[in-house]
Amino acid sequence: MPRTPSSPRTSGSRTTTSNKSSRLDATLFDRLSARPAWARPLMLRRIAAGILAAAGIVVFARDSVVEDQVPVVVAARDLTPGVQLAAADIGVKEFSPSTVPDGASSDTGDVLTHTVAGPVRAGEPLTDVRILSSRLAQATIDVPDARVVPIRLSDAGVTDLLRSGDTVDVLTVGEGDDDRTARVLASDAVVVLVSSDGDRQRSQDRVVLVAMSAQDATTVAAASLVSALTVTLR
Repeated sequence: MPRTPSSPRTSGSRTTTSNKSSRLDATLFDRLSARPAWARPLMLRRIAAGILAAAGIVVFARDSVVEDQVPVVVAARDLTPGVQLAAADIGVKEFSPSTVPDGASSDTGDVLTHTVAGPVRAGEPLTDVRILSSRLAQATIDVPDARVVPIRLSDAGVTDLLRSGDTVDVLTVGEGDDDRTARVLASDAVVVLVSSDGDRQRSQDRVVLVAMSAQDATTVAAASLVSALTVTLR
């Protein structure tokens, strides 16, 4: 009796795979498995290309959103301590809100005619601690009632040694002719500004601005009217 040709063993497997790929709830893995081996890398490349394209759209959309900018008053050139600000010394630059420093101003009128308290680079925001203002003393020594007192030192050589940020004690001598005992008028005061030394012939007239508490400021200011003052550096 002639033999009936048997079906290949793989037919059942192919039928199962075909059924899986044709089902509505077939997974991506099932659909890829149903494709010929040569077509699978092509499909994977297409999927990867689609993912990259979607990622590019997301990045482009994110970068296209520009954060609102705010105006900030900045130095138009490098400034040195003691400069009285004029219109040519300042400008306005746009900053993102997250990069604006505390104490910055958006109105040039807030800083015009004020004196620069420390070195400032071109393009740097002019904050309240960069110019002589009511808030500079408090920011310098962290005392709520701080004041800035101008004093002239009896020894011009000491004035030449002082720099902004130096911590000093302000001293004088006894008021009587026979009393030469040193008396401390203010402790832990901070030098805010030393006036320019451009005129060497009148170096004794140079002024030192010193930040201290309100009580010490009153004592030092009164003593400067009748007594010679000097400082010791800490």
